[in-house]
Amino acid sequence: MNEIFYEFKEMKTENDLSSEINIEIILHFLSKVEEFIVLYETKINLNKSGTSDTSQEVINELKRIFNKVDSSLSLIKGKIREIYLSYSS
Repeated sequence: MNEIFYEFKEMKTENDLSSEINIEIILHFLSKVEEFIVLYETKINLNKSGTSDTSQEVINELKRIFNKVDSSLSLIKGKIREIYLSYSS
């Protein structure tokens, strides 16, 4: 339970002529509460221009923070939500 999974969702409105892209970074992690396993989710919303790599900068910063807090935490690109929901049903 030391893994934190992340995924990106890019959302660009078709009416927007700017090169700005809205990115949502979604973090999922599991925790054990008594005998239950709980899935937590949090989101980070970012705006980035077409040429910047803001999302990767945020991921690198999150990795750095997690290493300072607890070196056993790992940030993994992937989806756990669908697996958790199908497994818990």
